[in-house]
Amino acid sequence: MKIEAVIFDFGGVLYEIDYKAPVHAFAKLGLTEFEELYSKANQSLLFDDLETGRISETDFYSKLSSFLPNASLAEIQEAWNSILLQFLPERMPFIHALKKSGVRTFLFSNTNAIHSTIFEQDIENCYGLSLFYEAFEHVHYSQNLGMRKPHAESFLHLCQLHELNPKNTIFIDDSPQHVLGARETGLIGVLHDPSKMPSETLATYFIDLLDS
Repeated sequence: MKIEAVIFDFGGVLYEIDYKAPVHAFAKLGLTEFEELYSKANQSLLFDDLETGRISETDFYSKLSSFLPNASLAEIQEAWNSILLQFLPERMPFIHALKKSGVRTFLFSNTNAIHSTIFEQDIENCYGLSLFYEAFEHVHYSQNLGMRKPHAESFLHLCQLHELNPKNTIFIDDSPQHVLGARETGLIGVLHDPSKMPSETLATYFIDLLDS
């Protein structure tokens, strides 16, 4: 089987994130049940709306502040953004190598306008945003796409938009439910475990693809 394309997740694959950080940060502000509203495995409609661009940043913070009447906007913003840790530039060379080899490369991230503003500035500072974008044929953020993983329509839309054959397309993500959703639409779903697959191992995986 010849791999024609690879769709990469962003957070947890190319950018280090910590889902527990906002849980602890919001708990300090008085919202002890934040993990029930937002986690790696599941989230409430409020966060779905933010990630699909159906709600503005102002409205999002307004609704979130209703859970925290004694917290300032600055404190809520800091708690929400604490999930973002750092970009992993050492993972980019083999994505560039994949693209140069003729493998089509894409990025598909469940994210939001608040976080993308921050992590894109981080990428610009430590790597170069234009160089990052050059590694992919197209970068898709859920807030612009209007749909998110793991819903089948999001994967089908990308395949139709870019004329991808799912049987020859790898999708790599650190969330099991996203990988399952991809597999259910015919993509080759690969689960990336950040704790078990460091950059060197991930690079070897894709070098093997180049040689297959």
